[in-house]
Amino acid sequence: MAILEIGINLGMRNLVEIKYYSSSDNVLDPNLRAGFLTALESFTSEVFGDDINVISLASFKLVCYCEMITLPSDDLNNKQPLLSYAIIEKGTDASVVKQQLSQIISYFLNRYPLNDIFSKKPKYFRQFESRINEILGDLRLKTEDRFRSLF
Repeated sequence: MAILEIGINLGMRNLVEIKYYSSSDNVLDPNLRAGFLTALESFTSEVFGDDINVISLASFKLVCYCEMITLPSDDLNNKQPLLSYAIIEKGTDASVVKQQLSQIISYFLNRYPLNDIFSKKPKYFRQFESRINEILGDLRLKTEDRFRSLF
């Protein structure tokens, strides 16, 4: 039970990506994943009037939390999804992870002004990774790694 990967995307752009464990040998481009999640968020919002919650795959789950944001000076109809996601092992409680993703987005929005979120490169947000690690605590560790840290 662990979080394998976590990230924050703004629309089609990846801002933060942390891999705790390699989920596969095929590394997916973070911006390609961001584009996929944005398209999925738009689809579920338009078609179902709902947000992405949990997508269950054969070996993993993808948990998402999204808030729509817009630049203060921009057109109010031009909102972009600020989406936090986590790729988790099947046995991990998705509702707990979703609460933590919500907290991560809240801290992220409090830490960075909207102008920076829209204009800065991912390197600028790298220092936020320590805050994410603090929020997740030992949930980012697999069970065997938790036991190993005790002894």
